[in-house]
Amino acid sequence: MDKIPKNSTPQATSPEELTTLYEVAMAVGATLDLRQALYDVLDILSRRMDMRHGTVTLLSPGQDVVQVEVAHGMSVNAVRRGRYKMGEGITGRVVETGDPIIVPHISQEPLFLDRTRIRRQNPAEDISFLCVPIKSGTKVIGTISVDRVFQNEPALKADLRFLTIIATLIARTAVNLETLNREKDQLHRENERLTQALADKFATTNIVGNSNKMKEVFHLIEQVSGSTATVLIRGESGTGKELVASAIHYNSPRAKGPFITVNCSALPASLIESELFGHIRGAFTGAVRDKPGRFERANKGTIFLDEIGSIPVETQAKLLRVLQEREIERVGDIRTRAVDVRIIAATNRDLEQAMEQGEFREDLYWRLNVFPIFLPPLRERPTDTLLLADHFVERYAQRHQKDVRRISTPAIDALTIYHWPGNVRELENCIERAVLLSNEGVIHAYHLPPSLQTAEDSQTGISTSLDDALAKVERDLISDALKSSHGNMAQAARILQSTERIIRYKVKKYDLNPRRFR
Repeated sequence: MDKIPKNSTPQATSPEELTTLYEVAMAVGATLDLRQALYDVLDILSRRMDMRHGTVTLLSPGQDVVQVEVAHGMSVNAVRRGRYKMGEGITGRVVETGDPIIVPHISQEPLFLDRTRIRRQNPAEDISFLCVPIKSGTKVIGTISVDRVFQNEPALKADLRFLTIIATLIARTAVNLETLNREKDQLHRENERLTQALADKFATTNIVGNSNKMKEVFHLIEQVSGSTATVLIRGESGTGKELVASAIHYNSPRAKGPFITVNCSALPASLIESELFGHIRGAFTGAVRDKPGRFERANKGTIFLDEIGSIPVETQAKLLRVLQEREIERVGDIRTRAVDVRIIAATNRDLEQAMEQGEFREDLYWRLNVFPIFLPPLRERPTDTLLLADHFVERYAQRHQKDVRRISTPAIDALTIYHWPGNVRELENCIERAVLLSNEGVIHAYHLPPSLQTAEDSQTGISTSLDDALAKVERDLISDALKSSHGNMAQAARILQSTERIIRYKVKKYDLNPRRFR
């Protein structure tokens, strides 16, 4: 057994070696699969250099054991037997010392264990064994070894120098691929986490509402989410149609696919076809390159067509074909492209009336109206108003870092009697404004927009006099103090830095009932 000094310089001299090195470099750079790259390297060494029974062993992480990872010309059972402890046999010693080793005659070397038992097939041949460490920096991460028919000592040393170069190439590839695989795993885990976070965010449990009408909506969402059926969501503007569409997508088998939103009313009629179906270069002025449309981007996922009632009639025909054939044609192209997309549409228009007026195709309507979901306006579910208000208070207090914990009784009264023409969106904007204005941890009625402060019988108006506005503020402050003191007028007076006599007078003036707050 010959141990080669660490300071020996590996160098390739023959044309055959240079050609082999080129092929090895191409092989390790052609794939991100480390195992396949190692197989290819060992096959090249066998074909080009007549190096038999090539093996690559890798050190098990956290263990003092090396295992044959890839082998050429060996059975599966032989590979499984190729396992060595640190310092055991030639392979274990190379890993332990980090020095390459030549065994000129394996039949004469007591340290050669032949764990794989493949040398017993031709006992008459005089076989040499070469083993070289694979290093990452100064750390040994494995070995590469080959058999050679014995020629002479100088030839074996030349082979060892050449094998050392191969080991260096393998080491660099192994480290790079390990880094790539680690980053790939991290990206995969992050994608899984984000997908789950989106599913949690858009779960039906996160859509606020406990009224009977919303319970029916939740039931419909759960029923349709597991299918690929086309869904048509109807309701007034601001009722949360996009939130329902997101809940359907992120709780469906397509949750890992894209969710593409298209606001059809925001796209000019001249561009809507290009945006939906894409275009090819030269299709029109300004089309300087091919561009995929929203349907192609949504492949394997869901496309949400918001305000679908505003799509021009001529575009509706192409949309109908997508629904029927699951195929699209880019603008200016003659080639059809298959798309696997689930369609969820939404509208606040009366589509039935639009059909009568010739503004919406009847055949498209029936294709879209497979599974309709109607979202009730906020005025038809008044019990949800306070739930939504509390939800938005918590959200915007956290977002704007404001210590706002509750809504005062007068403010609650104003919220509940208002008719909310803008639905949930208007309520959300109203609460965000109130959170920004509040500096006392409480949202008072005077923090609400003027339209809510003077709302009566679900009608909005404005204050007619300064005295009326001041009286309303005074009444709200006393009501809030009584609520904090549980109806104790003496304590309410201290909260307002007033006297109990004045508070009693004001309570009687504004017809307040302290027992209501107990």
